[in-house]
Amino acid sequence: MAGCNCGTTCQTVVPINPGYRRALWVALVLNALMFGVELVFSFKAESVSLLADAVDFLGDAGNYAVALFVLGLAPVWRSRTALWKGWLMVGYGVFVLGKSIWQWNAGIVPEPFIMTWVSLSALAVNIGVAALLYAHRNGDAQARSVWLCSRNDALGNLAVIAAAAGVWATAQGWPDIAVALVLAGLALTSGASVIRHAREELRTQPAA
Repeated sequence: MAGCNCGTTCQTVVPINPGYRRALWVALVLNALMFGVELVFSFKAESVSLLADAVDFLGDAGNYAVALFVLGLAPVWRSRTALWKGWLMVGYGVFVLGKSIWQWNAGIVPEPFIMTWVSLSALAVNIGVAALLYAHRNGDAQARSVWLCSRNDALGNLAVIAAAAGVWATAQGWPDIAVALVLAGLALTSGASVIRHAREELRTQPAA
């Protein structure tokens, strides 16, 4: 979510398991595709909550890429990668906050129909990814956190659907902005948590 909102456990080594590696690749491709879809339609619908959810898909794609990248790497490189990921999450959270403020000042009312069908598509993808990773949920902390991230992302999709319903019912933009602020806050807090943990790890690891 803003990144995946899975805390610091996304930095743990993934077991070198061919089936799990394939599942991560599928999840990475699907999340990257949905990021592109939601990004385009967030501007078409003028929805900041949809934009925030798109950012969450990008964060998830990054998490899956990191999980694949760090297989077999030294701990110091995993920590450095996590530090970069944390700052990226914070940056996107700030971006969504800024866009929300601009949207509020502009008095824009998003298009609820586009918000709804795009969010339903995103929900289907997240459920599919969670089902794909379900078999690996009892692995190490990394494997379990990745599955939990996919499962919990479905809640973000439901929140955007609720925002669309609120926009439709009130003909106002505040439900969209409210959900966007919640998702942005999650991105900021998760990013700060990852940064803090990565810095602690780097202080105790030898330089590479």
